Amino acid sequence: MGVKKQFSEKALHDFRLIDKAVQEHDEQAYAELMERYKKPVYHMILKMVRNVDDAEDLTIEAFAKAFKSLHKFKKDYTFSTWLFRIATNNAIDFIRKKKLETMSLNTSYQDESGADVTMDLKDKNLDPQEEAIKAQKIELMRLFVNKLPPKYQRLVRLRYFQELSYEEIAKELDAPLGTVKAQLHRARELLQDIIRGKEDHI
Repeated sequence: MGVKKQFSEKALHDFRLIDKAVQEHDEQAYAELMERYKKPVYHMILKMVRNVDDAEDLTIEAFAKAFKSLHKFKKDYTFSTWLFRIATNNAIDFIRKKKLETMSLNTSYQDESGADVTMDLKDKNLDPQEEAIKAQKIELMRLFVNKLPPKYQRLVRLRYFQELSYEEIAKELDAPLGTVKAQLHRARELLQDIIRGKEDHI
């Protein structure tokens, strides 16, 4: 996998981190990649879905999906471009599913070279490839969720797998809405720690 064009030092550093993560299974490399891009990915998704809770969910999903496929990454373009495509397409799937009309059709992200990375919003059902990706994402999330403390596992399963709203979860558990939101927020933080390999304290 040769580098075919000039990349910034930041992009080259990303390439080194990816090599460590994939070849050496270096958990710290995964953690650094997430730290470098967690905020910009979150803010981009937030602009698309305009909901803090959903944006946090989708940010975790984007990194989980990217790390799952990191061994397939080719150095023909920057890691940030690849990651933003994954994050955006994942958010588009969410928007399509929820039928939210909150995203402009010309949403774009500028990569480090200043080139526009445009995303297509297709108004159709999931095709077989998208269905396979969704199934893979759910399987990956189940692995992460199984590492959570039991009291958080049920909350996350209701939210992610049964796809209940916060209000529906509160009703299901007979708990205050604020408590449900707070506990799910904590569960997301723990999931981030698990993805980053910092689960010793869990």
